[in-house]
Amino acid sequence: MDSITLRRPDDWHLHLRDGAMLAGIAPESARHFGRAIIMPNLVPPVVTGAQAQAYRDRITAALPADSGFTPLMTLYLTEESDPADIIAAHQSGLVTAVKLYPAGATTNSTSGVRDFDKVRPVLEAMAEHGIPLCVHGEVVDSDVDIFDREAVFIDRVLDPIRRRTPGLRVIMEHITTRQGVDYARAGGDDLGATITTHHLVINRNAILVGGIKPHYYCLPVAKREEHRLALRAAATSGDASFFLGTDSAPHTDPLKENACGCAGCFTATNTMSILAEVFEQENALDRLEAFASLNGPAFYRLPANETRVTLTKGDPVSYPAKIDTGDGPVTVFDPMMPLHWRVG
Repeated sequence: MDSITLRRPDDWHLHLRDGAMLAGIAPESARHFGRAIIMPNLVPPVVTGAQAQAYRDRITAALPADSGFTPLMTLYLTEESDPADIIAAHQSGLVTAVKLYPAGATTNSTSGVRDFDKVRPVLEAMAEHGIPLCVHGEVVDSDVDIFDREAVFIDRVLDPIRRRTPGLRVIMEHITTRQGVDYARAGGDDLGATITTHHLVINRNAILVGGIKPHYYCLPVAKREEHRLALRAAATSGDASFFLGTDSAPHTDPLKENACGCAGCFTATNTMSILAEVFEQENALDRLEAFASLNGPAFYRLPANETRVTLTKGDPVSYPAKIDTGDGPVTVFDPMMPLHWRVG
């Protein structure tokens, strides 16, 4: 097969940042994707409907004319979040989901949740009104190894929340472990899971072997090879529980390449080429559309995009090593393999 046509894909987990960074990197996602769930972890975070409206306006202003890209806004869950504001923002069509960050788990998560009992009224209201909850699934306990934090979160936090809040629709974002795959598969219609592009490609050796490579450092951190293979099997299975959420997370090179570098891989530019390569390696090109274009809208109860994109196989595709922004250069994720599939 040297050509494949699929419905325009969506990205169900995307960081666009703000200001000069937003202006520099928004066109990279708008080029290939129809919609994206926009993360709310700005400084200050996007907590209210009014803040989400203002942020959406800034995103729209940064997009190329006639891009056809639709930002799907989220609200940042705090222990002081107002259920009435969340419900109103969702019912108006402004907000698609709410994002749960355990406080201190990742970039700009200090305003997140420390006491999960304090957000139970919000979660119950969300379950009643069908508002999805996007979850960064890691505990932050200092005695839990960083490579175990996702599996522990499932047992200690996520499963109890779901048992206490029947009907709550949950997306396990950027799963990185075999345990995450197994839990999502067994979770029923109210549970979905996104998988990133980079976690299909790298394991923890990519970060650590031969010297520390900061542009492969992300949170949740890449795990052992057995977990990467479990993610590949899930993404390429056609199982409707799994869909694409790139977690494309730009940081300027000076913020990545220092003694305490930021977590995040920027994959917006070359994700579709990488995915086609991965799915071809797994003899699953016929399932790429389900993962990238169909399963996500089905879980969010939205129609799939009507427009289509074509990927064509040929000579290796070249992508820029960096994207220049007003904040500084952002390194594009290097998949460490030739990419033969191009969009268009």
